[in-house]
Amino acid sequence: MSRSFAIRILPVFCSALIGTAIQAQNEGQLHGNFSTDVQLYNQDSAIGAVLPPERLGANAWANLIYTQGNFEAGGRMESYEPSLAGYPAGQAYSGTGVGYRYIKFKVSDLEVTAGNFYEQFGQGLIFRSYEERYLGVDNVMDGFRLKYKPYRGVYLKTVLGRQRFGFNNGAVKGVGLVRGVDAEVSLAELLDSAWTSANNLIIGGSFVSKFQEDRNPFLVLPQNVAAGAVRANFTSARWNIYGEYAYKVNDPNGRNESVYKNGQALHVNATYSVKGLGASLGAHSIDNMFYQSDRSAPTPFDLNINFLPPLTKQHTYNLPATLYPYATQPNGEVSAQGEVFYRWKKGSKLGGKRGTKIAVNFSTAYALDTVHLGLADDTTRRLGYSSKFFTPGKRQYFQDFNIELRKKVSDNWQFALTYLNLLYDIDIIQGKSGKPPVHADMFIVEGLHNFTDRNSVRFEVQHLSTKDDHGNWATALAEFTFSPHWFVAAMDQYNYVTFDDTFLQDGKLEVSPKRFHYPIGSVGYIRSGTRFQMNYGRQRAGIFCVGGVCRTVPASNGLSLSVTTTF
Repeated sequence: MSRSFAIRILPVFCSALIGTAIQAQNEGQLHGNFSTDVQLYNQDSAIGAVLPPERLGANAWANLIYTQGNFEAGGRMESYEPSLAGYPAGQAYSGTGVGYRYIKFKVSDLEVTAGNFYEQFGQGLIFRSYEERYLGVDNVMDGFRLKYKPYRGVYLKTVLGRQRFGFNNGAVKGVGLVRGVDAEVSLAELLDSAWTSANNLIIGGSFVSKFQEDRNPFLVLPQNVAAGAVRANFTSARWNIYGEYAYKVNDPNGRNESVYKNGQALHVNATYSVKGLGASLGAHSIDNMFYQSDRSAPTPFDLNINFLPPLTKQHTYNLPATLYPYATQPNGEVSAQGEVFYRWKKGSKLGGKRGTKIAVNFSTAYALDTVHLGLADDTTRRLGYSSKFFTPGKRQYFQDFNIELRKKVSDNWQFALTYLNLLYDIDIIQGKSGKPPVHADMFIVEGLHNFTDRNSVRFEVQHLSTKDDHGNWATALAEFTFSPHWFVAAMDQYNYVTFDDTFLQDGKLEVSPKRFHYPIGSVGYIRSGTRFQMNYGRQRAGIFCVGGVCRTVPASNGLSLSVTTTF
């Protein structure tokens, strides 16, 4: 679709929305939203920012949902003319068209969805269809979903369809067919008056199968690949204990070197909380759990049937969140995380007049303990390796120890102090072959000052010190809010590498450090359900993550505009 055709079709689409809205006022409810991100690029060879073929990139989405009684219908118009640099995480998007549409209705205790839908079984170890729009991750299903509640406390689901693979003037579907069923029982609801405990136990199980025709001339590949999972969740006033085990039959693919080895995963987590105190402990073991509806998917972001949640703290500060974030390694890892939160009471020696909060978090991830089978010319090699489940190997992928202290020191001032100690295997996690692991320390100070009930300033000062990768970083941020409508912000990231005249790059080569500033300014306006934000400056190359899913963002220099609105 050409840009001119996209411009011609947009008024038609808007007219249809307006007409539907007028009709909906008499028959039901209509709501929706619109968002767009536009960027004008500048050449900046100093930071590696290269002009794309078109200097102006734009992503846009418009959602419309109509409901009346037990009926619901919706759709999403999408445009990538062209898409922003580095977007999406997987298969390229281009053009303008409909990327999502569905109808849904309820009859008694049965709910039927036809078209596109998102769904998840348990924690997603064998099935999760979801969207992270600003990463460009979207494996939405296109087909049918049924939800049925045959009895109180009993919930059944079944799904059938194909996943979204890309976008080319409309959604493009993958070749694999995905089928799944899920059942869950809440004992407290099921037994009702016979259940006298204040606690509850929820148990569930899932089965998923994908079908893809075998067209490999050299290997005999399974056309149907099944996976199953069982789970249990115990809840009480203080405890929440969850466990899920998944098993997947062999699925030779481009991510696991085409080995005929079954996969399995176990995820457990427990949390405990009372007033002023909270603690959590989790662990998982992952072995050969890449599960894509197309075994030859071009990237690890495309056509994923499942989702493997990471057991690491999801940082929000710029340096730890975008330089060295961690994502679960589907081919194999053993990971654990623990966190303790405590609040000293007001009036106590450490709590002071307004109380003090502290959170201590530790997470780590190791490779599996494995033994490779067979020689390069031996068919046994196709079995891949033997592994010891839940037994870590010698190679450590990741470690994060962090402490956060928060305190309100007066009616107008509050501060947060954070320290992080990080180990990061950049070779495995980011695929930078041959680079040694990064060892880093970070210190972060955040402050908030309220001038009045409507005006405030928030600031951050961050510092990362390391002798590895790109060396030392410093970040300063100030954000002024003039409620209820305006805010302005300024940030500068400075990769000063080292104070010395030379830098030992990757621990091998002594070089002269190249130092760069990445300044960026922002101004925003908010009114009712509409938000405008404009940015201008440099954006360094890095990693952008949401919920443990990440994409690489290229370096850029230029002007960007973001608009969101809802009705």
